[in-house]
Amino acid sequence: MTSLPAPPSRDCSLCPRLASFREANRAAYPNFFNAPVPSWGDTQPALLIVGLAPGLKGANRTGRPFTGDYAGDLLYSTLIKYGFAKGVFRADPNDGLQLVRCRITNAVKCVPPENKPTPAETKTCLKNYLEHELAALSTLRAILALGQIAHVAVLDALKVKRSSAPFGHGAENRLPNGVTLFSSYHCSRYNTNTGRLTEAMFHSVFDRIVAAANAAATPQPA
Repeated sequence: MTSLPAPPSRDCSLCPRLASFREANRAAYPNFFNAPVPSWGDTQPALLIVGLAPGLKGANRTGRPFTGDYAGDLLYSTLIKYGFAKGVFRADPNDGLQLVRCRITNAVKCVPPENKPTPAETKTCLKNYLEHELAALSTLRAILALGQIAHVAVLDALKVKRSSAPFGHGAENRLPNGVTLFSSYHCSRYNTNTGRLTEAMFHSVFDRIVAAANAAATPQPA
């Protein structure tokens, strides 16, 4: 069995722009986590959720994915509803919440300026972390990509042609390794406030994720 990759060091310097932004945030917000945010959850999950990157005052502050900003409210309430988490979510990494057969990661580990990583930064992170993480998750049955950048990062990490699995909210694509890739608009405050993503829309994706996560592994023929 392939081992999960070690998380980046607190002072990872692979992306100079992100490292510089991190140092500025350490000076401006000395009580924040201010480091690459590690993946969280089961080490052999059925479902992997892939976000874009830590939010400045969300995961970059707390050190846990989707914890500390509005996006986590919709995501974690949905995970609890569908049995992929148990406990109470309080936007605090010490709230005792537990993921069940679920793991959460980001395409980019460090908070980027204006929440916009460059293509080079996304590629660097997926080559060093996401590729290896996906390779180690032998029990994986479903992936949920939140937003187009995360969707493309998953395809690139798995060496799947982008044209074979286009992004769209509610898109469902069976990958060559037998894992089903689901895609959703990101559960950010902007998307939910504008109505681009509603709770019902998000839940409709999870209605199908549950079935995929419980399915037996059946890789597609080459």
